[in-house]
Amino acid sequence: MPEKRPEDLSVAELRRLLLDKRRVSRKDRLERFKRTGRVISLAVEHPEEPEFDLGRFVETPEGEEIYEDPPSGPRISRRAFLDRVLLAVEVLAVLGLVGLAISFFGMMRSLNQEVAESIELPTPSATPLITAVVLPSGHTPPNAEGGAQPNEAEIPEHLRPLAQSIASIPVPTASAQQAIRIQIPAISVDAPVVLGDSWEQLKKGVGQHVGTPNPGETGNIVLSAHNDVFGEIFRYLDQLKPGDAIILYNNQRQFTYIVTGTQIVAPTRVEVMAPTTSPVVTLISCYPYLVDNQRIVVSAALQNP
Repeated sequence: MPEKRPEDLSVAELRRLLLDKRRVSRKDRLERFKRTGRVISLAVEHPEEPEFDLGRFVETPEGEEIYEDPPSGPRISRRAFLDRVLLAVEVLAVLGLVGLAISFFGMMRSLNQEVAESIELPTPSATPLITAVVLPSGHTPPNAEGGAQPNEAEIPEHLRPLAQSIASIPVPTASAQQAIRIQIPAISVDAPVVLGDSWEQLKKGVGQHVGTPNPGETGNIVLSAHNDVFGEIFRYLDQLKPGDAIILYNNQRQFTYIVTGTQIVAPTRVEVMAPTTSPVVTLISCYPYLVDNQRIVVSAALQNP
């Protein structure tokens, strides 16, 4: 090759000169190591990689040697390539697990919602408390053998233990809104009202059944008294007619109820004591006079509630 000035050389020629210089330099180092006796293993030689890939010379089919430019971009070793592939696989696996977890929880939430919607729970309703097995004020007539006393014979035998347990419940303390007096002008009744309708409470006057509302309140106020003992307060309930007034008092005011009807029932007809959605009062006493094997029940509604 004729000598040229450096500025006249092409890029390919300059690169070839650099490679030739590196080969010569390497060969000189090997010779120097041999002369000094240093051991060099030539079983597998790994030539120094240039800091930059300078390309290579290849021979064409016509026998002409040309320079081939290096590939663009940095070279990646096989090990680095496998590491990157494995890393990508791990990332994809983690993303897949996260996706599966999200899908699982979403499916469980949807399933729970569908199950909850498919189950139609019954509308809860209050269970009425059993406060009586027979209507209050029951007793034997005063002219019967042994005189007047609680008539346990009218209680069904299978309900007697329940009646005894109810009778043992203590009477609560009366509130300020509790009824304290009753007046029925049509039959000349003017008597005190006490809380509770047991045998002992009815000796004191008219008894208000525990658990029933106070005067003026919504619901069924149940009041009972005897017809032939302890003052015979309710002896003439059968004379009341629709339109007659029943006046109840508490510590603050009075309330007027108007009679709406009268009925004669068996002692076990406790449904007449059931709660109502309107303010009413129910008067109960034994019937007939000096026989006492039935009950007379008078109903009245609150005037201008």
